[in-house]
Amino acid sequence: MASPILAITGASGSLYGIRLLQCLIEQGTEPVVLVSDAGRLVLKVELGADRLSDLVGARGYHQEAIANFAAPIASGSAPTAGMVIAPCSVGTAAAIAHGISANLIHRAADVTLKERRRLIVVPRETPLHAGHLQNLLTLANLGATILPAMPAFYHKPATIEDLVDTVVARILDHLGIEHPMIRRWGQLHEMPLDDRL
Repeated sequence: MASPILAITGASGSLYGIRLLQCLIEQGTEPVVLVSDAGRLVLKVELGADRLSDLVGARGYHQEAIANFAAPIASGSAPTAGMVIAPCSVGTAAAIAHGISANLIHRAADVTLKERRRLIVVPRETPLHAGHLQNLLTLANLGATILPAMPAFYHKPATIEDLVDTVVARILDHLGIEHPMIRRWGQLHEMPLDDRL
């Protein structure tokens, strides 16, 4: 079975990538993981560790060096189950939108687009200027799914993890991976909607 690619870049929101990695492992997908240098820095600042194994607590994934253009995922001949960049910095989005392959994250995303596979970009930046928006529009026009890290609140989250899971669940939905992570709209309560608001 083809594996998905997960890239973690230097935008704030490392927990989105780590939680997604945990879920992908739990679902038995054996993802290929790429972490940029800035992504490693942000992981350490936000989560207090700089090794994925310390954060994930288990193996079940393959990590590639982002300078390794000889990696299988640098070529369209290697089948994958799509790619997610979570979180995605605006710099990474710009490079991919303009076909600049300065590292393996950019190249793998370019391959994903040219092979018409799923590319899910999870931007985590605010505010966005016109250049950021134009780059995201370019990616959408190239076939990428732009899935901003915007948690839902209708299920009344109690923890940061609850908020993160609403975004990760949507990513898994768009990858076509079944999961039991969240209660969906209409499954929240038996009480009328007016009573919940």
